[in-house]
Amino acid sequence: MKFKDYYAILGVARDAGADDIKKAYRKLARKYHPDVSKEADASDRMSEVNEANDVLSDVEKRAAYDAIGAGHRAGENFTPPPDWDAGFEFRGRRAQGADGADHSDFFEELFGRMGRQARQQAHGPEGAQHFSARGEDHHARILLDIEDAWLGARRLLTLRSPQIDAQGRVELVERTLEVSIPPGVKAGQLIRLAGQGSPGQAGAAAGDLFLEVGFRPHQRFQVDGSDLVMALPLAPWEAALGAVVPVVMPDGSSLKVRVPAGTQGGQTISVRGKGLPARTPGDLDLKVRVVLPSAHDPRARELYEKMAGTLPDFDARKVHAAEQERQAQGAS
Repeated sequence: MKFKDYYAILGVARDAGADDIKKAYRKLARKYHPDVSKEADASDRMSEVNEANDVLSDVEKRAAYDAIGAGHRAGENFTPPPDWDAGFEFRGRRAQGADGADHSDFFEELFGRMGRQARQQAHGPEGAQHFSARGEDHHARILLDIEDAWLGARRLLTLRSPQIDAQGRVELVERTLEVSIPPGVKAGQLIRLAGQGSPGQAGAAAGDLFLEVGFRPHQRFQVDGSDLVMALPLAPWEAALGAVVPVVMPDGSSLKVRVPAGTQGGQTISVRGKGLPARTPGDLDLKVRVVLPSAHDPRARELYEKMAGTLPDFDARKVHAAEQERQAQGAS
């Protein structure tokens, strides 16, 4: 995906005020609007101009774009960093242009998910949008540690909300909230904070703040729904002969896991109900990794040489191929 420089498309400076952006857009719209323009690529240029204006004329999208786009040049290969939008607070409204026009893949990669969230919150059950004096809902994406979801926690979270300063320029304003994290919360789940959105009109209730949960990378665990996934290193004799090995859980407790004899590297040992807590708890999926002692250790080298002499007919490639065939037959 190629980076789009929306400031260059409109021909304005990065610190341009709202009035400068509006004037630049109107000038380009008069030049490239397909109904009046004689330019061969007027339609494509107008789409670019509309998209740039959609972002730069919106205080929230502009702040997010500035944060993610700093240091990038138009046309260079671009991939947004993982979780780039965590901590940004947006109002619950559409991320598409008022004309409903389709936007580029670049736009959708940055703002598409934000728009889908907003539409889910702003539309009624039939998909129609309704006016209300009640304050607008806000939404933000937050990153939690797996330990928070394991036991539940209360955390101070800082959110950044874009606002326009006295000079008409965008600035990020921070606010800190104390949030209760329920045990077993899942990635993608929304935590609702009542009354933390925009104020209502004429004394109506304030909107709510919806926090979409994500997880920070963990040194040992990955989250898959309510399941926890981790690597289980085993010594060759533990995998071959079977063993009971300890697994340290997110809260620091130790779980004894039975390894069946003949376990192979790459297999998964599932422990039911030992994933994230929930009404139906998730599972703990252990991905087996057999770790070999180094042959640089003279004791290990002696044992390897003895095994090679004692088992000359053992062919690891044939054994592996036979195992793959059995799995394929089982799947069919």
